[in-house]
Amino acid sequence: MDVFRIATAGSVDDGKSTLIGRLLYETNSITTDKLEAIERASQRKGIGFLDLSLLTDGLVAEREQGITIDVAHIYFNTPKRKFIIADSPGHVEYTRNMITGASRAQTSVILVDARKGIIEQTHRHYFIANLLRIPYVIVCVNKMDLVNYSEEVFTKIKNDFLKLSANLPNTQQQIVVIPVSSLHGDNLTTQSPKMPWFTGEPLLTLLEGLPVPTARGKFRMPVQLAIRPRNESHHDYRGYAGRISSGKISVGDSVTVLPSGRSSKVTGIHKNGQEQSTATDRESVTITIADNIDISRGDMLVRTGEEPTLKTEHKAFICWMDGNVLDTVKSYLIQHGTQRIRAKVTQITFVQDTASLQQVEPTSGLKMNEIAQVKVKTAKPLPVDTYSENPANGTFILIDEFTNNTVAVGFFE
Repeated sequence: MDVFRIATAGSVDDGKSTLIGRLLYETNSITTDKLEAIERASQRKGIGFLDLSLLTDGLVAEREQGITIDVAHIYFNTPKRKFIIADSPGHVEYTRNMITGASRAQTSVILVDARKGIIEQTHRHYFIANLLRIPYVIVCVNKMDLVNYSEEVFTKIKNDFLKLSANLPNTQQQIVVIPVSSLHGDNLTTQSPKMPWFTGEPLLTLLEGLPVPTARGKFRMPVQLAIRPRNESHHDYRGYAGRISSGKISVGDSVTVLPSGRSSKVTGIHKNGQEQSTATDRESVTITIADNIDISRGDMLVRTGEEPTLKTEHKAFICWMDGNVLDTVKSYLIQHGTQRIRAKVTQITFVQDTASLQQVEPTSGLKMNEIAQVKVKTAKPLPVDTYSENPANGTFILIDEFTNNTVAVGFFE
C-alpha cells in the first residue's frame, strides 16, 4: 500500500482543522478515548456539535486562539491508501513553517471560505505550492452551507482561482476545485445530495485515486562516509555510504565522482549487510567501485554522462527564516547534500510579494518569512540541479556560522 503526502493550507477560520478532523472521523481513524475527549471539550465550549477541529490543534495556544501555529503530521489510512497530512499554518507570520511542512507533499489542499472568495492569503498558499512544484493542487471551497450551496458562488471562486494559477510559472500542476462543507461533511467522503450540480468526485475519492508522482531526477548520492575497515579480513575493502537522493543505480553502471570528475564502475551495492543489484532514491546504501579513487564526505556520486554543472555562482529562491535581517556582506554556511561550505548572498534580485504576486524591489536585507530571488556565491563549486529538474538535489539551507541557526531554505533556479 503506497503512502500519499498531503499539505493543507488555509486562512484563519476557513475550516481547515474541521476538514481534517472530519476526514479522520469519517475514516474511523480516531480512537475511542480521543473521541470521548473531543466530546467533553466540545461540551465545555458550549456548542451543540462535535468540534472535530480540536483533533488537529495540538498546542494550547492553537486551541485558545483557534489558529494553526506549528506543523502537525497527521496519519490515517483507507483500504486503498495510507495518508500523511502536513497540517501547516496559513498566516504570513508562519510562512517558513508552511514551506517546511509542504516540502515533501505530493498534493496541496487549499481551503477557501465560500463567503470570502480568493483573498491575499490564498495567493500566498498557492504561490508556495507553485514554488515547491507540488504536482496536484486541490482547492476546497468550504462553508458552502453558509452560501446556500450556491453553484454561482462556487463557479466564480473556481474561475478566480484558475485565473490566479495562470499568472504563475509552473503551469503543469493539476488543479481541481471542489465545493465542500467541512462541518456537515458535504463532498468530503461521499457525494453531497445538497449540491447535485457538482458532478466531480468527493475529496477522499479524489485523494485515493490520484497517481503517486514518479520521483524526478537523475542519480545523485551525496557521500556521507568512506568505509575502510581496520581488520585483516577486510583490509582491502573500500565502500562509500550515503542516502540516494534521487534516481537509480545498478551494479555495472558507470559513476563519476564530483568534484574530482573521475569515473569508475559500480561493483557492489550493500544495504543492511545484504548485497543487492540495484538501489533507488531514499535508500541508504554502501557502494563499492572498481577503482581506488579519493572519495570523502561531501563528494557526490552521479551516473556518468548525467553530471550536473559544477559552479560557484547560483540563482535561487530563498525563504528567510531568521529574526536577524539577511546581510549581503556577511558570509554564511551553505548545506547542500552532505557538503557544508562558506557562501554569500551577493544580491537580492527581487522580493516576492506573495499576497499580490508582484515582484518588489528590495529596500533592505530580507526579513523573517520573506521570499526572494537571490544570487549566491559559494567558496567551492557545487554539483547542483535546478529545483524544477531535481528537487532532491536542487535544495539547500543557509546556516549562521556563529549561532548555528538555520537562517534560510533555498531552491536553485
